[in-house]
Amino acid sequence: MDFLITEFRQYTDWLPNWMVSVGLLVGAVLIGLAIHRFAFGIFKRLVEDKDLFWRSLVSRGRRPMRLTVLTFTVSFASSIAPLAARPAEIIRHVLLLGFILVLGWVAKTALHIWMTVYLRRFKLDAEDNLLARTHVTQSRIAERIAGAMIVIVTVAAMLMTFPAVQQYGVSVLASAGVAGIVLGLALQPMLKNIFAGIQLAITQPIRIDDALIVEGEWGNVEEITSTYVVVKLWDWRRMILPLSYFIENPFQNWTREGSALIGTVMIYLDYSVPVSAIRRRVEEIANESKIWDRRVVNVQVTDFKESVMEIRILVSANNAPKTFDMRCEMREKIIDFVQREYPAALPRLRAEGASNSNGHANGAVAETALRHANFQS
Repeated sequence: MDFLITEFRQYTDWLPNWMVSVGLLVGAVLIGLAIHRFAFGIFKRLVEDKDLFWRSLVSRGRRPMRLTVLTFTVSFASSIAPLAARPAEIIRHVLLLGFILVLGWVAKTALHIWMTVYLRRFKLDAEDNLLARTHVTQSRIAERIAGAMIVIVTVAAMLMTFPAVQQYGVSVLASAGVAGIVLGLALQPMLKNIFAGIQLAITQPIRIDDALIVEGEWGNVEEITSTYVVVKLWDWRRMILPLSYFIENPFQNWTREGSALIGTVMIYLDYSVPVSAIRRRVEEIANESKIWDRRVVNVQVTDFKESVMEIRILVSANNAPKTFDMRCEMREKIIDFVQREYPAALPRLRAEGASNSNGHANGAVAETALRHANFQS
């Protein structure tokens, strides 16, 4: 190596040192870019027929690979360039920063690749995906927190290469009490969400694809980041909530232990309707439906009102969307049955005018029939 450096300097000793140095550094950058482009082209052709994972792997590794190649080529060029002391020191510092950045970048990319490989075995589109949602949620939160820590450590390591920052760090350590209090107050919102994320990963009150009711809205957990949660609402709107919300506020999780749910349909009918006929028809509707999961179907009279009786219908389905569709189907078909077979059983309200002192009616008889079934969910 020393022989090559000596020979190179003998051939270029007639040129100014700055010109040789600039030429070497520019050439190193161009050679590095060419090497990267050639190698990336080979990798890209190798994974053309592979699945999405390998293609995304090469795509994600493109930039870290470029920076790595440039760091090595420029480092080699700077070692043989006739640089003055100050420029050589600056270039060495830049290369050190680039090396630290490469390490952090590679670590973050490797973390993402490892998580992707690990999560490939779990299918969120399965009918009963509780185990998959558990692993995906824990892995996503862990990846976000670990990624944030990698970024913090990388930036801190790069800053500590500057002498001024090193002196500042020593002074901060000397006054750690006051600085810790000030820093804690300044970073309280961020730290609050980070610790909430750790707590969510361990206790898991929510998971990816969970069906929730938050702030009076129904939706599914679409994404969990290191600081917030994205809930995709039923009408495709997105609700953004901080992680700490799910630690400090009550909410409904319809898929906490499983995806299957029982739907409720309430119908109010006249006392003349035979409940046994309603029960038979409900069972027929459930058996004919492609949505029913063959687990729960039940009809009960749950209350007596002044003019109607309250009938509750329970029916189950595999998940929240199917349960909603099953309830709608049950409402439509049971009201159609009552209208056809027992129209008199629909609730009615009659009002008659009172007679005056002379025995004559002070108004015509008013009769209104409210033919409807009042449903509640």
